[in-house]
Parts: sequence; C-alpha cells; structure tokens
Amino acid sequence: MDKKFDAIVIGAGNGGLTAATRMALAGKKTLLVEKHNLPGGFATSFVRGRFEFEASLHELCGIGPITGRGALKDSFDLLGVSDKIEWVSLDEAFRVITLNDEENIDYAMPIGKEKFIAKAEEYCPGARESCELLFSFAQQISDGVDFISALKSFGFDTIKDVYNEHMNFINVAGYTVNQVFEALDIPKPVRDIFGAYWCYLGVNLDELNFVHYFTMLQSYLVDGAVIPKNRSHGISCALLERFEELGGEAWFNSMVKKIIVKDGKACGVVLDDGTTVEADYIISDVSPYNVLTKLIDKKDIPDFQIQDLNAKKLAVKGYAVFLGLNRSMEELGLKNHTYFIYDSADTVKVAEGSKKRDKCALQASVCLNAGIPDCSPEGTSILYMTSVFTGEEAWGDVTPSNYVKEKRRYAEIMIDDFEKATGVNLRDHIEEIEIAAPMTYARYTDAPNGTIYGFDASGTNTIVHRLMTMGMGEKVQNLAFCGGYTQQCIGFSPSYQTGVMAAEQTLKKMDKEAAEK
Repeated sequence: MDKKFDAIVIGAGNGGLTAATRMALAGKKTLLVEKHNLPGGFATSFVRGRFEFEASLHELCGIGPITGRGALKDSFDLLGVSDKIEWVSLDEAFRVITLNDEENIDYAMPIGKEKFIAKAEEYCPGARESCELLFSFAQQISDGVDFISALKSFGFDTIKDVYNEHMNFINVAGYTVNQVFEALDIPKPVRDIFGAYWCYLGVNLDELNFVHYFTMLQSYLVDGAVIPKNRSHGISCALLERFEELGGEAWFNSMVKKIIVKDGKACGVVLDDGTTVEADYIISDVSPYNVLTKLIDKKDIPDFQIQDLNAKKLAVKGYAVFLGLNRSMEELGLKNHTYFIYDSADTVKVAEGSKKRDKCALQASVCLNAGIPDCSPEGTSILYMTSVFTGEEAWGDVTPSNYVKEKRRYAEIMIDDFEKATGVNLRDHIEEIEIAAPMTYARYTDAPNGTIYGFDASGTNTIVHRLMTMGMGEKVQNLAFCGGYTQQCIGFSPSYQTGVMAAEQTLKKMDKEAAEK
C-alpha cells in the first residue's frame, strides 16, 4: 500500500542510519529504505567457516577515549546510541614499514601525543621539536574546523574572528601536507612517521590537503582511536535499533528505482516492486553519482548539479584479502594491530605504483586480535589486508575468464609482501581466505567502478573546497545527500557525521517551511 512520510532516507549505510535516526529523534515520520537484507553497507561483517570477519573498518576516530573530545561521540550521544555500543580503545597507532627504499623504515608508533613524540624521538633523535610543532598545528587546525563548523551565520565580524583567532588555519587551508612539511622544514624521518596515515584518504601527500589530513591525525593520535567490540556491524545494528525505538520504519530488500521530482522538488520514490512512496523530503545515502545518473530523469536535474558532478573524479578502488589463521597471533609472531606496508616512503611514487597490478604498492592490514583478543576461536587469529588502486587502468584488462586468476594472483603478492615486511609465516596457517576486488565492491554496494573512497579529495575537490562551496548552485530541492561522497569526504566517522548534518539541514528547511505557511 502506498504511504506518505515526512522524510525518506535511501540507503542504510553509515550516513543513512544516522540521518534516519536524527529525523526520527525529531519526531518526523521517517522511512528508511535499503536494498540489502542487512543494515550497514560497508559497516558490516561476514562469516567464513569458524571466523567472523570485519568487512572494512580498521579503526574509528571521533569517539575520543583519551581526551573525551570527539564529534562522533557527541553525535552518538545525541542520537541515544552510545550506551548500545561497546568500544575497545587502542594503545597502538600503527607500524609503518617500507620494502623497496634505499633505506627502509620500520616504525611502530603508539597513540597519545606524548607517547608518540617520545617514540619518534627514540627512532629519530632530535625529532621532538618538529613533532611538537606539528601537533601544535594539528590542534590549531582542529580548533579552526570546530569554530567554522559551529557557525550559525557568516558576516564581516565572523571573518575578523577567523583571522584573529585561527590565523594558522587560514594560512594552511590551501596547502598540501608536503608543502607545509617543506615550509616548516620538517626532517624526513618525522615526515615519514606523520605521513603514515595517508592511504586512509587515498591521496598522496603532494596533493592531500593539510587541513583534511591533520584534522584526521589529531583525532586518531591525540583524542584516541577505538574499534567496536562487535565489529562495525554492531554499530549498524545499534543505530537501526534506536531508529525503530523512535518509531522509524525500515524496509529491507527494497530497492529504489526512481526518485520522483515535481516542480524542481524531490517528493517521493518508486521501489523495484512498483510501490510509490511520497515524502516531503528525501535524504540519499546513495552516491550523487548513482542518484543523478540512474534514479532521477535528466530533465529534472538543474544544469549546475550535472556540471558539478562532472567536475568530480572517483577516488581509489578497493581490494582486500581476509585471512582466518589457525594459529594465535602470539604463535605467529603478529605483534601489532595496524600495519602500513608501503613500497616506498615517497607517497607520490606509491600512488603511481598503485595504478598497476604488477606489484602491491601499499597495504593497510589489521590483526583484529590485537584489539579484541577473543574475536576468533582460541588458538586462531584474523588478519585482513587492504590495498587501493588509482586511475582506471589497474583492472581494465580483467575479463570474466581471467578474473578469478587475477584476483588470486594479487592476493599472493600482498601475502608475500606482508611476510617479507614482518617475518611472519602466514601461508602455512591459512584456514580461510576471502578476496574482495573492485568488482566485489561495485557489486555489493553499487560503488561506481568499485571505489571505496567516494570522490577524489584532491585539487579543487578537497575537503576545504567542498565545505566552502556546498551551498552553491541550483540543485534538486528537498533532496539532501549524506555519506562518503559528500562535503566531509570518505571515512567511517565523516560518513556518520554527514548523516546527522543532512538531517539537521533538512529539519531546518522543514521548520522554515512550516513558519512560512
């Protein structure tokens, strides 16, 4: 039976779940529509044999276990889900290793500002001054982002406040990480340590915006990182449970085939079974790319919105190997939670190498047992390894006939590199293996070309540019977007945050519309 709602949220991924819950919290009659039978999208888990694998989350920032400061924690508190999620705080930031430099590096770094600086000084005597300078900049950047995010209006006095109180934020807003490293004369070893997280954003440090990167760095290293005890699927289930407690209605196994637009406004959806559902507002956790090319008639999309979409390029594609090992991490010699293994410390060189499949230019791998010792049966361990590909050519020659062979071949390369970097024998202890190639992500999440990072966050599409221009131009009215393709870029924490932001912007429009009647 056809129904009418105040709002329809399309997609039960991270952003969709928080958007729907925020709308329901405000007392709005909200429908959440999801094509799969489970919530979460990338935020899920799967079982192979006796192992339950985390599908994508490495660690989460924004909860702030050290400082108590965290925008995501504030959002989860607001939504009423914090007490439904059990967090495990991580003591370790990462171990970064390079394999093919003239002088390879191997640094294992802790979480916590003072601990991080002390360890950097241990590896690189004399590094303390540079580390303290970078952390000072990180704090100033974080304060500047918080100030701008909290603005209710923007006028001349606001501009003066920004310049007077957040000058360094203004000074570095248009610069890349490597440009700031160079300007501050940061020694190479310190650059290599502080730059280790770059693959989480999929942009090399010659192109990655300093504000974007150091906001993330501050949240991980100073405020602290966590993982959910019940994997990311536990977060998804907690949000869905809360949404339904608030009276929200969730329809699974229901695919939206069309968004209805009348007189320039989104006003409903048509599902794959022909059901039409009306709503005053639509929030989409489906990417703008898919919405504007598949779900809305082209004649109903303003030219500016098409031009804006065409100006963006898709970010890196994902590839992952999930290993269930029949020995404990102690027996294997696995000592760390997060491993960054790079072909080189030169991020531009690595990014160029990730355009091909002849070698693994980078991998970010996680031993889940280091954070959650009982995440697998006694005497076993879980290791999942992620790589990314830039450009279009890396998988362009793969056909249905050689697909299985090629995805397995690349898995062998990744395993080789991990064994070489760590000295750990994995091959003799693999009980379960699952592989996700770009085609897997494209099939499962409908991610364009298998991207796992949304739109590329470089050039004129950096996070600063997105935040400054998100309100510009004519667009389909009463249609908002959330998730990794929006203003805060990709990542678990930003995706959750954009759902809350999209809902609050929608609620403001609803209030304004009600006041004008």
